[in-house]
Amino acid sequence: MKIDWDRRTCARKGHVTYAPDDPRLRVRLHAQTALGEVWRCLRCGDFALGEPHGSGPADEAPLVPRGKVLRDLFILRFLAIERAVRGVFIVLVAIAVWKFSNSQDAVRRLFNQNLDVFRPVFRHFHYDLDHSPVVDSIQKAFGYRHSTLLLVAALLLAYALIELIEAGGLWYAKRWAEYLTVVATAAFLPLEIYELTEHISWLKIATLVLNILAVLYIALAKRLFGLRGGRRKFDEERHSASLMEVEESAGVAA
Repeated sequence: MKIDWDRRTCARKGHVTYAPDDPRLRVRLHAQTALGEVWRCLRCGDFALGEPHGSGPADEAPLVPRGKVLRDLFILRFLAIERAVRGVFIVLVAIAVWKFSNSQDAVRRLFNQNLDVFRPVFRHFHYDLDHSPVVDSIQKAFGYRHSTLLLVAALLLAYALIELIEAGGLWYAKRWAEYLTVVATAAFLPLEIYELTEHISWLKIATLVLNILAVLYIALAKRLFGLRGGRRKFDEERHSASLMEVEESAGVAA
């Protein structure tokens, strides 16, 4: 079943009505009923009872997310949620590294004790813990200096902050956030590709593909870095969208 995103958004946020000065458009957006006057919603096209939310020239009508704009906003908010989840996860990792740096010796002793307990169990399943890459990585971490671990925690927090700022900006469709997302995501792509050469996993592949698609989509759809006419074309498209929405809602060919 096809989802009508325009009507779903109106059901959640309410209708948006506008009374244009142009009589030709105004008469087609307005009607009188037994309950009072109604105005056609600029988003979903249905008539809503009550006074219009605004009035003025048609080309100054509010830019209501609908159709393609609403779909773009949905994609941006999906990316915002993904960035927010990733940012929170990185914050938790940074906190874990910081706590580990303050109790490194105690954690080492606890790990070695548990390793002695689980070694016979894993040997029963023909898995040698002494030559496990995971165990080897953990044991190497015990050799890191306290200052090094603090630096790692600080870098993780900085990375998490970038992710959370991206999430907030993308949620509200801010253009600076789109630039930040493209630059920051593209900067980490070589590292993600290098990690795949070290160890391949479906999670790493999915993350790499998602980030590449996000960079291409935002850069092209939002006309960043001069692509597809750049900022000038983007502003022209947004400005003309107001008039287009009024005319389309009124049933007049744009």
